[in-house]
Amino acid sequence: MYQYRQIIFRLRQGDSIRGIAQAKLADRKKIRRINEVAIQQGWLNIQHDLPTDEELLTFFKSRKSVPQSALTTPYKDQIEEWVKQGIQASTIHAALQRQYGFSGSYNAVQRLVKRLKDQASPVTMMLDFQPGECAQVDFGAGPKLVHEPTGFVTKTWIFVMVLAWSRHMYAEIVLKQDVETWLGCHRRAFEWFNGLPKKITIDNAKCAITKACYHDPVVQRSYGDCAEGYGFIISACPPYDPQKKGRVESGVKYVKNAFVPLRSFRDLVDANQQLRSWLLETAGNRIHGSTHEKPLTLFETERHLLKPLPDQPPELAVWEKVTVHGNCHVQFLKCYYSAPFRLVRQELWLRASETTVRLYRDHELVALHPRLFKYGSKHSLNEHLPPNALAYCMRDPQWCLEQARHIGIHCEQVIQQLLFASVVDYLRGAQGIIGLQKKYGNVRLDAACKRALSFQSGYYKTVKSILQQGLEYAPLPENKAFDALAEAYTGKGRFCRDTSTLLQ
Repeated sequence: MYQYRQIIFRLRQGDSIRGIAQAKLADRKKIRRINEVAIQQGWLNIQHDLPTDEELLTFFKSRKSVPQSALTTPYKDQIEEWVKQGIQASTIHAALQRQYGFSGSYNAVQRLVKRLKDQASPVTMMLDFQPGECAQVDFGAGPKLVHEPTGFVTKTWIFVMVLAWSRHMYAEIVLKQDVETWLGCHRRAFEWFNGLPKKITIDNAKCAITKACYHDPVVQRSYGDCAEGYGFIISACPPYDPQKKGRVESGVKYVKNAFVPLRSFRDLVDANQQLRSWLLETAGNRIHGSTHEKPLTLFETERHLLKPLPDQPPELAVWEKVTVHGNCHVQFLKCYYSAPFRLVRQELWLRASETTVRLYRDHELVALHPRLFKYGSKHSLNEHLPPNALAYCMRDPQWCLEQARHIGIHCEQVIQQLLFASVVDYLRGAQGIIGLQKKYGNVRLDAACKRALSFQSGYYKTVKSILQQGLEYAPLPENKAFDALAEAYTGKGRFCRDTSTLLQ
């Protein structure tokens, strides 16, 4: 209405319609219509006051309204249902043509879709934070690292933590989004700020929240221990509502659009070095669009209001539920750790720190191992194995030879023949012979080994049979085998020729 009042005022001053139109207040046709109404109502009389907005509104109602196409009106309910499902306008237009023979234009459908989306968009509010009160955390897609000279491409992610009041940020390029990386990035971010806020606002990533819920989210046990150790509160956004952490969402976009493009990185270390320099030199010294201040300038005030770091940094550890397999080992990050055999097929809690791996059953510590990092590596403790497996592992060839020396010289010879066989592994046979000592004693066992050696049959079955029959002291039979073999070729063989006639 301000525009109408200006035109009437200039008409009262005697300006011509042409002059008012040249001043770009309105076109001639509109000015003539206003002039006619003003003459009828006596508004051009200088002695009278200018009309109010209410009076002008009764004569000059705004004709600006979004026209609804008559062709789309019959299908408004169907189009609204499709819009709720997230279907785009071009697909809706094609479906209307295909299913209902719709003859209207795409623009008519697009206008209706836009109007329906505007009506459905929620009303939001700006969140205010005090210095040191909150930081927001999120992951975003990072640059792709190309390894020379193979050309192998590695996908990366960008971890970003933004202080909600000053907008000063910490960012780091990482290769994973697992729990261990998440906790490590938090520690380095707190060290970067030399303090930590009272509250951390996060999304519902699996590395932080195991069950997303509007009222009762379930926090990852590892992240809960980290929050308890440092002394901050975890504030998870409601599911599918990232607007609650819009400052870090904008921070991730800023890093992706301002830092990543048109840069080359040799490796991950070089990428993070460039990123940290950029955070201090460029990102920290820009004029922020919301605060109209430099983030580093505001951070000088906020840094004194952050919570101090603990004197002894808490040990960051990953908690994970694992199952004890039939081989008495659990698997974590493709490494194997032994557990007591009595817990086979049961679930345990595994706590992996930077140096150790602990296994808990409920709240009881059942195993402690050094942390392994090489894929496929294994750490086993003998006391975790079942008795039969433990006996087999402990009774190695050296043990068998040592026990045989105490039993006797003949037993040692039998064990040496078994252990140094070139084709078959007779370790279990050697262990069995040593085990006969408990029942028969050293003297009888050594004598049985002597008798077995005389028959050139130093095997477990032979030694055991001699002892069971009590033949270890029986006299050895005379060896007639060679004489009998000789007679077969010296005259008593069936097909042997009589050489005496040949001599005559």
